[in-house]
Amino acid sequence: MAVRRSNNKKQNNSGVPQAVVIFWLVFFIVIVSIFLANRNTIFENFDLLKTRITTSPDRFNPPPVITDPEPEIVIQPVVVPPTAQPVTPPTTPQPATPPVSQPQTTTSEPAKTPVQDKQPTSAQTRDRNIYFTQIDRDGQILRSKVNRKIAVSSSPLQDALNVMLAGPSADELNRGIISFIPQKTRLISAIVRGTTAYLNFSEDFQFNTFGVEGYAAQLRQIIWTATEFPTVKDVQILIEGRRVDYLGEGIWIGSPLDRQAL
Repeated sequence: MAVRRSNNKKQNNSGVPQAVVIFWLVFFIVIVSIFLANRNTIFENFDLLKTRITTSPDRFNPPPVITDPEPEIVIQPVVVPPTAQPVTPPTTPQPATPPVSQPQTTTSEPAKTPVQDKQPTSAQTRDRNIYFTQIDRDGQILRSKVNRKIAVSSSPLQDALNVMLAGPSADELNRGIISFIPQKTRLISAIVRGTTAYLNFSEDFQFNTFGVEGYAAQLRQIIWTATEFPTVKDVQILIEGRRVDYLGEGIWIGSPLDRQAL
């Protein structure tokens, strides 16, 4: 009986290491299979992030829609000089004979009022705050506000959004400022009704390869830039003129969104 018990213990002790080895072998095979199945997606996301950090695509500037007060034109006052007094020519001495009086006439031209040409006003600019994104050392996605001088026009909201869609400048890229808005995205129109800005984007706005956090970041850039205008309190996102309930993986855009929504 003692011999049989010792044999059973040896079999149990030798079985435990084999189970552990099999478990880790299966685990390793599963990890390698997942990586090989998704390696194209992983490489594409890495290349896209690298491209966003090093490039700044140009954007298409659509025609203006909303209006803004025209720039004030200063009209210079017209200076009218005093009217010239008539000049009397000197009289010549008459001979000793009885003088004959002759009527003397003097003529004077009417004073001319100088007319000043209207000088064209130079292009005016205004400081606008627009928003991009930064990723800190801990990997957190943060808003990044920058100030840009934008030419005054009748569509200031659309101009500010188009500047944002154009992406960060070279200096801003060097400081780690990036944009999470998908490439080739166009702003089709921007209309303010009441306190809501209806922003109509092209189909490209829906496709963000950075997942849920990427969609949230691109919406924050849009909403915070638009609500810098005091008349805009929230934003309704439209895609090709239609209202869509969700953006990407479950980000709600079916109703107007304000700064507290994200």
